[in-house]
Order: sequence, then structure tokens, then C-alpha cells
Amino acid sequence: MRSGTLRANDTDEVQAIDEKERFSFTSGDRELTVAGMLQRIETPAIGGDNANSLFQKTVLQALDRARKTGQNNPIVVGAIPFDPAEASCLYIPEHAEWRARSATVRTDVAALPELIEQKNIPDEHGFKRAVEHAIVNFRHSDVRKAVLSVQRELVFAQDVDVGAMQNNLRAQNQSGYHFRVPMPDGATLIGVSPELLVHKDGLNFVSNPLAGSAKRMSDPQADRRNADWLSASEKDHYEHRLVTEDIATQLGELCTQLNVPQRPSLISTPALWHLSTRIEGTLADPTVSALQLACRLHPTPAVCGFPTERARRLIRFVEPFERGLFTGMVGWCDAQGNGEWVVTIRCGTVKRNRVRLFAGAGIVEASSPDSEWTEVQTKLGTMLRACGLAH
Repeated sequence: MRSGTLRANDTDEVQAIDEKERFSFTSGDRELTVAGMLQRIETPAIGGDNANSLFQKTVLQALDRARKTGQNNPIVVGAIPFDPAEASCLYIPEHAEWRARSATVRTDVAALPELIEQKNIPDEHGFKRAVEHAIVNFRHSDVRKAVLSVQRELVFAQDVDVGAMQNNLRAQNQSGYHFRVPMPDGATLIGVSPELLVHKDGLNFVSNPLAGSAKRMSDPQADRRNADWLSASEKDHYEHRLVTEDIATQLGELCTQLNVPQRPSLISTPALWHLSTRIEGTLADPTVSALQLACRLHPTPAVCGFPTERARRLIRFVEPFERGLFTGMVGWCDAQGNGEWVVTIRCGTVKRNRVRLFAGAGIVEASSPDSEWTEVQTKLGTMLRACGLAH
């Protein structure tokens, strides 16, 4: 799945571009790096599962123009927001290259400028009220799950070095899908997602939703107890099942074969245990691209709720901000239709001296406002540590 290489005589140009408009995406032992922006794509991704949609036609036309510049297998990279009706943040790079991910394990954490201000939006009281509102709504509607989120706004004494923040993130999170995306307003989206929306290679695809979580503990016995608690949690299994059943329904219509494990497994990040289900399938139509599959699934009940549209309306009513790229999707798709998209979580945006972090939690009728507040604060810990801040 290579999409061209960086030419040796482009070194100076690449270094200049890297600072302002560098996109990167890591998957397993590989990292995709790009340079140059041949064309930006802001067309909303609404209806993007349809090959005849305006969005897909725009992407295909852009890839075709890239071919005419000499690229053998051009690629589209970037991010799509939580609300696909909003402008996309995608572009066709001039050059792209897959490189082996460094085997060196970083342990050093760079210091960021002095933190001078921070706040939660909403605050603890406001978030818990939103959870209570959602629970009441469940009892009087057919909405079964809604994902509610918080923002942590940080203001530093000086501009934040995005490269240093990215290195900190890598030092503390060796696995996961690391990403860095330049945004049109000059900000940078940065994060490390544990959740694979879809990976497609030829006719085969994988989707690995996560829903249901428990905090990791420094004491091994306490950590094991939390893992065992999550594994037995009826509330979390219910929340997880809403996600996997919806994804299986969405993808099953396109498949000649679909494998969905009956029970989720446990996976862990440095901060959390998660319930995880690896869904694998074979497509009937080889022309369906990874980007089409991702648009078909997005947003899943793992980041929005169930049923999707009613949950989205509830989120708009109770959340005091627009999510933008948070809980959207980030990744790449080449002209052959292969690609990989992950859910935009464990992330934040950086613009000069301001950093905005995001975290969310799945709310069902059995949820506790206190527990959900604790969960979102735990999830913020990943990016707070990347900022050099103790959680």
C-alpha cells in the first residue's frame, strides 16, 4: 500500500513543510508520513458511503488529478468531523511514504511551557446534570445510549511545540494509532486512538470497536480486579453489544462472509481496560473503498449512541459545545480503495499557546453520573500526560 516516496532532492522542502502542515499516522510497526498539499478537500462527508455522493466524487476527482501529476497510487489523508455534514479536513499530499516505525522505545518526556490556566467545559456539575438528563430521556424515548463528552481547555505561557507533545505521547503510549493532522485554521489535531473503525486490504476488512472501560491501576492486584469487574459488568456488556450489533448490521449487508465473536475480549492501554470485539469480513464488491466503509459506520454507537440520529439530537441538546473533529475519524485511503480509519479519541488540538483536550463516556440507563465523570477525567489523562501534566 505504498503511495509514492519522498524524493531526495525534496529534503529542504519537506523539512519546511513539516513544521506547519505535517500529517502522520502510525499503524502497528509502520508510519505514514506525507509532504506537500496538492489539494485540500473540505466537502462534507455526508452520504459518503455512496460512491455517487458529492463527497466521493470530489475525492475520486482529486485522486485522479494526482495521478496526472505522476503519482502511481495517490492517497487521501486527514480527518472527518463527528458531524459529517460539517466541512471535512482532508487533503491529497504531493508525496507520501510508509516507513518502519522506530523500534527505539522513548522514555524521555519533554517539558512544555508553564500552564497558566485550565478549565473543564462543562464543569463537573454541568456534566453530571447532562448525564442525569440523558438517563431520564432513556426512560421516555427509544434512545438506549448516548455518548457525552467534556473539553479541557489549557492555556500555556508560551506557544506549545507540537512535535514535543507528540514525542511525549509516543513515549508514554507505545501502541495505538498515533496521528497528527494539520487543520485549516492553523491548529493541529494530535492524539493516539486505541479504536480501529475500519482497515481494508483488497476484499478483506477489520473493524475493532471498543465500548465499556475501567481504569488501570498501578497495583497489579487492584488492576486485575478492575479488569475482572469490567469483564463481568452487565452494564458495560450491554453498552458494548449496542455497538457491535449495529456495526455488524451495517457491514453484513456488504459481505459474503462476516465473523463477529459472541463475546468481547479485554484489551488495555496505559490508562484503561476496554471491552473489545474484532469484527472481520469479506466484501462482495471489490470497488467499495475503505473510505466508503468508514463513512458507512461513522459515527458508531461507541462515540454517538443508539439509535444514531436520535442520540445525536440528544447530544446537541445537552453538550455546550461543538465537537468538531473529536469523535470523528482520522486516517487514509489510497486510489486502490485500501486504507485505514480510526476513531478520533484520546486527542486534542493545539494552536499556539492553547490546547484543547477531549474525552467522552457512553451513557446508558444504568450509568452513574459520578462514575461517568471519573471515566472522562481518566480518559483525559492520556493527553494531559502528553502535556507534561500529572493527572
